[in-house]
Amino acid sequence: MRAVVQVASTAHVEVEEHIVGELPSPGLVILLGVTHDDDEAAARKVAEKIWRLRILEDEASAESTASPLLVISQFTLYGSVRKGRRPSWSNAAPGPVSEPLYEYFVSYLRELGAHVETGRFGAMMEVHLVNSGPMTLIVDSADLA
Repeated sequence: MRAVVQVASTAHVEVEEHIVGELPSPGLVILLGVTHDDDEAAARKVAEKIWRLRILEDEASAESTASPLLVISQFTLYGSVRKGRRPSWSNAAPGPVSEPLYEYFVSYLRELGAHVETGRFGAMMEVHLVNSGPMTLIVDSADLA
């Protein structure tokens, strides 16, 4: 599981010109990709890491400040440009595999106490955000102990 985490002062996601999720106050935008061998344990590991990362002002975490999260599915995080000029998506898990893990990730963050807003899985979305800092990190379950 791979996540791009951005500290944002404001953010929202639109589907067909309608806002489907937004940060009610400054928080984190999480673009989440799922690969073939991901499971619920990987989702928990990534969720806990992000929720507790001290990347907000004064080295605070989203957990310690009750900052909201906007989680958006992003299969392109597993795109490969190794060969040719057209990206390959073969490392991204298909929807029937990735959607339940995406939903589990969101529900687990809520269990941890997070206020979580989402995009719409599989939809063409427009993401609007103001990256604060800027602060952007990549959290990959393969890198976590």
